[in-house]
Amino acid sequence: MSDGRLPVRRRWLRWTIGVIVTFLVLAIGWVTIRGIGAVNDLQQVATSSSTLKEAIGQGDLDKAASLSARIAHHAESAHDLTSDPIWQGFGFVPWLGPNFTAVADVAEIADDVAADALVPVLEAAGELDLASLGLSGGVIDLAPFAQIEPSLADASATLSSAEDRALGIDADATLPPLADAVREMRSTVTQAATVVGSLHGAAALLPTMLGAEGPRNYVLAMQNNAELRSSGGIIGAIALLHAENGRITLVQQASVPDFPALDTPIPLSESTVALFEDRPGRYMQNLTSIPDFTEAGPAIATRWQDRFGQPVDGVIAVDAVMTENLLEATGPLTFGPFSVTKETVVSLLLSEIYAAVPDPRAQDEIFSQAAAALLSAALSTAEPKDLVSALAASADQDRIRIWSAHEEEEALLSGTSLGGAIPTDDTETHVGVLFNDTTGGKMDYYTDATISTSIGTCDGQPTTQVTVTWTNDAPADAATSLPPYVTADGFYGVPAGSTRTLITVYGPEGATPSHIDRDGKEESVQTALLGSRAAVQHEVLLAPGETSTITVEYQGTGAGERLTVVDHTPMIRTPETSREQLRCAS
Repeated sequence: MSDGRLPVRRRWLRWTIGVIVTFLVLAIGWVTIRGIGAVNDLQQVATSSSTLKEAIGQGDLDKAASLSARIAHHAESAHDLTSDPIWQGFGFVPWLGPNFTAVADVAEIADDVAADALVPVLEAAGELDLASLGLSGGVIDLAPFAQIEPSLADASATLSSAEDRALGIDADATLPPLADAVREMRSTVTQAATVVGSLHGAAALLPTMLGAEGPRNYVLAMQNNAELRSSGGIIGAIALLHAENGRITLVQQASVPDFPALDTPIPLSESTVALFEDRPGRYMQNLTSIPDFTEAGPAIATRWQDRFGQPVDGVIAVDAVMTENLLEATGPLTFGPFSVTKETVVSLLLSEIYAAVPDPRAQDEIFSQAAAALLSAALSTAEPKDLVSALAASADQDRIRIWSAHEEEEALLSGTSLGGAIPTDDTETHVGVLFNDTTGGKMDYYTDATISTSIGTCDGQPTTQVTVTWTNDAPADAATSLPPYVTADGFYGVPAGSTRTLITVYGPEGATPSHIDRDGKEESVQTALLGSRAAVQHEVLLAPGETSTITVEYQGTGAGERLTVVDHTPMIRTPETSREQLRCAS
């Protein structure tokens, strides 16, 4: 007869299951409660961060300090709530695990940024007069920049590390609301890393580059985006800037006719010659075709020094669209017979002037007057904070390139977007599209581009696909309605109103093209290596209203990476970039 009790083994199993279930219920309750608290803390961090940005922009450091303390408190709390062993253990649960891991990673990044970057930056900001940034009477006080450099260096290192970790979070594996939050945080950290990195670079470089340790001379090359080149546009007006003890003056102006074509080209890299033959080495205006500004900068300096006999300390290249950002800071501007606002300056300089002033030498004179007036207004009438904002926006759009003849400075510059070097693949993989006009006129005022990337697998191989659509939006009657100087009037073998463009697509480092087509058909292309990047170049001729699409697939090392970003030539209208579903062209 049975005594009603379960066998020992079954009792043990029931107790074990009961303990496990009880533990799971408690664990779920534990992480639920802590998760609610962590999410609330992170929401407070996001809200306070938005307000902090406004406070810093207004120069209200007292409010910024209070907000930073609040951010640090909530970030530390969120980190504490998501770093215990139980929360970490839930990171291994199938399907749900990535969500727990993502929240923990976001909280840890927020805590590190608040403690090791935000506080040092605000302390450094206290050393500067945000109302003037040391700018008085056209002279910049350079001493504070040297004082804040160490703090900014630490903050920049923290943010760079945080950016790398943020980019490593797999947002695609999380639930949609969390994925959006991760992407927003990633974008915020990237922006902060860029801004603080730029501030650190400025603090490290500005004192010496602006003549604190001796006078400096820089060639300023102004690029015209209506005739595209790799780094923005053809070189038009050129000037020499003198910097001494923080004062910047414009001491000499020149134009392209002052630099005759060379019988013997200056030396160029194999990749530049492969893509553009020796034209950049012969013609001053084509030097910005060179894809890498660490090569273009010294070449521009050489041409200036050979022509005028003045050694220079560096080269600064800016494009015409940058004037739009600067007029946001200076307000309306008058030069020669023209008055412009930020809404009208680009259309005047890149389109209307060619009808209003047909003589090219007179155009050059207007461009020189515009450059002088803009520099004077920027250093004398613009609010310093607005000026810094305009320069930061221009740098973010890749509209400023700087090369220094001093090795230590160039080593710092070349690692930033300001240096204009072909990027290296690290936490992000880069692909790029370069546009170079060969129409010989100013028709790129009427061109547009869209660029998309697709990441996946084709034929069992990791694949990165780059698609470029190029359009000539000129009016149908462009041949007769636009000035001959704009259309080139067939002088270089291009029918008036049409555009002829060299479009160069480069892929990830180490990857090679597995498929190349234009409008679905294969055609001959020019190839080159930009460092370890394979580049292919099409020559595209379009009549008004026509469009063409180039598709290049890359396979091999570096291809198929989820975190792929697109670099491109700065244009009048920034190309729309997107990520599309991969459809294997091969």
